[in-house]
Amino acid sequence: MNEYTYDDIHIGQMESFTVTVTEEMMKLFCVVTGDDNPLHTDEEYAAMQGFDKRVVYGMLTSSFVSTLAGVYLPGRYSLIRSVELKFPKAVLVGDELTVSGEVTDKNDDYRFFTMKVTIRNAAGDKVCRGRMEIGVLR
Repeated sequence: MNEYTYDDIHIGQMESFTVTVTEEMMKLFCVVTGDDNPLHTDEEYAAMQGFDKRVVYGMLTSSFVSTLAGVYLPGRYSLIRSVELKFPKAVLVGDELTVSGEVTDKNDDYRFFTMKVTIRNAAGDKVCRGRMEIGVLR
């Protein structure tokens, strides 16, 4: 876990990590949320909708931006203030994702920064994009 302080953070700073969406993640997400929509749980239904595999929950995909802030940038001193995301392409079970963030602005008065976030699949397609505002604890 990184421990960037507010003063350590600069515009243009970047962090990223990779993660593979597993069957176990899908099962746990279903249990925690109660979302048993067949697009996420039924291979045949997903195929009828034109997908090669079941579609990963959008909120499971987006949960990795929490890891980005809470572990990587800034890490230990993170306090997420806001998140805005879009999902231009579906994620499928088994996809390897690269989660990236880049600092685009800093607010010295309130000790938070803005980060552009992007999640791409192994083919390089954007599957999630947006921005976060992250406070940095003292």
